[in-house]
Amino acid sequence: MGEPLNIGIIGCGAIVAQYLKTLPPLPSVNLVAVADLDLARAQAVAASQDGVRALTVDELLADPEVDTVLNLTIPAAHAEVALRAIAAGKHVYGEKPLAATTKEAREVLDAAKEAGVRIGCAPDTVLGTGIQTARHVIDAGMIGRPISASATMVTPGHERWHPNPDFYYVPGGGPLLDMGPYYVTALVTLLGPITSVIGAASHTRPERIIGSGARAGQSIPVTIDSHVTGVLVHASGALSTLVMSFDAVQTRSSNIEIHGEQASLTVPDPNYFDGEVSICTLGTREEGWEVLPSSAGYIGAGRGYGLADMALTPPGEQHRANGELAYHVLDVMESLLRSAAEGASVQVSSTVDRPRGVPFASLQDQDPQGLPVL
Repeated sequence: MGEPLNIGIIGCGAIVAQYLKTLPPLPSVNLVAVADLDLARAQAVAASQDGVRALTVDELLADPEVDTVLNLTIPAAHAEVALRAIAAGKHVYGEKPLAATTKEAREVLDAAKEAGVRIGCAPDTVLGTGIQTARHVIDAGMIGRPISASATMVTPGHERWHPNPDFYYVPGGGPLLDMGPYYVTALVTLLGPITSVIGAASHTRPERIIGSGARAGQSIPVTIDSHVTGVLVHASGALSTLVMSFDAVQTRSSNIEIHGEQASLTVPDPNYFDGEVSICTLGTREEGWEVLPSSAGYIGAGRGYGLADMALTPPGEQHRANGELAYHVLDVMESLLRSAAEGASVQVSSTVDRPRGVPFASLQDQDPQGLPVL
């Protein structure tokens, strides 16, 4: 987009710390202000950053210096905050999911198109060397035609460590909408868009006990399905099996495996940016898995690289962690939950272009002006 983007953060909860580690060294973004419903929390964040102002939400949205809002609010507030920022003429990059529902998400995308501003959305973990190396291997034909994939996320629940886990167990939360964006975005990045799904889900426990913080020992109700599984049919014909659970104790399954006619890949945890990619090739499978060197992706990436990628992408080009991709991922997840409730296959109404691959590159050394499209 040319000049560095001046960023204002709305929402100073736990996730903000990861962005504060990543953003300062990146030349394409410039953090100028932070806001939170709890002004004291915003003031604490601002005090930790040179030249950053603490504002109210209204002040930040009206501030002419802020041209891009980084929306780190809870999922139920994503659409409301995004729409207010768009109405103020600002670009928006938000945490996942894009909105609590596809209806709200479409309103955000339509408003952004009308206003001529950009929408970006996490997860941007798929831009790191882990997922991008796996994609490079697939695109290079090293596994042959992709046939299937499996994606598994198992944890006994976030209430064990999160001091305020309520939002994980109400509509808009749950293992699929919380952790699913990492896995489904990775699957779309690796294998392309999804056309239909069939799912099943269960609701194991009616309440959870908070395990840490000031509310430790307090019971909270569970009003969503806490274990979701399904099959995703890609437009390419590949089939992905997805398991997302806040109920099970542990697993030995790979986070993601991709199987082709000629080889299989293990793909690292899509909740992170790096990690090992391993291949087992037909004819050499007796020798086991070979770890491949990193060959693509932003080196040393962290939360906020999707925002930096958006800043570096010229007008007329689609940045990688874009709103349409986030909408398709949300549509897939919403369709999977509907399939589980109805007991039937559901067609996914949206599609999306597979984002451009990321070359093996560092963003911290890039000049934001005159930079070629990566």
